[in-house]
Amino acid sequence: QTCALPISAEGGALLVANHGGAIPPDAPAIMHGIEVECRRPVYGLAENLFRSLPALGTVWARAGGVAAHPDNAYRLLHDDRQLALVFPEGTKGSGKHFSDRYQLRRFGRGGFIEIAMRAGVPVVPIAVVGAEEAMPILAKSNRLARITGIPYVPLTANMLAFGPAGLLCYFPAKFRIRVLPPVTFDVQPGQERYSRSRVMEESERVRAMVQDALYDMLRARRSVWTG
Repeated sequence: QTCALPISAEGGALLVANHGGAIPPDAPAIMHGIEVECRRPVYGLAENLFRSLPALGTVWARAGGVAAHPDNAYRLLHDDRQLALVFPEGTKGSGKHFSDRYQLRRFGRGGFIEIAMRAGVPVVPIAVVGAEEAMPILAKSNRLARITGIPYVPLTANMLAFGPAGLLCYFPAKFRIRVLPPVTFDVQPGQERYSRSRVMEESERVRAMVQDALYDMLRARRSVWTG
């Protein structure tokens, strides 16, 4: 069994992608695409906020979603030798205003790099274009965020166009997904700690790879709707 993408037919790998859209459609697009191309399941690591949403959290779990905890990631990568998908921008990525689309936020504190190093697996960077136009955020309500206790409550163009149904209706933006060459680390797996400077250096290297790919894809894009 072979895969046309730069993803091994066996063994664990941590897939790392950019994130965007109020209720991000990028995760299912990536997971489905890789499962079709490589005939391998992909497990998405989701934050507690998303998993706790009514209905959506249940659908996510049934589609292969797993709680974004280092122990879960290590088990999937090292013990089960599976593909795991993570979005290091977190809610900073999915909460971006439309005016800031495709401008990557910092990839956290590099925790995903440490997990990959410890598990002895490569990181596979992935760039996604289209998600930020599918459900663009025009504004955010800080007052509602304080009341509900969640990081942000978005006002999307979809809600303006479709009313409450806009929470479930995406605009038909054309998705383009580019899987970049895997990044490996010349370190001993299984260590309790790794050099903080090395971790942050590798995290920034992966982020720069994804950002450069996004700029290249946007330059080549003819239309949001046709690609």
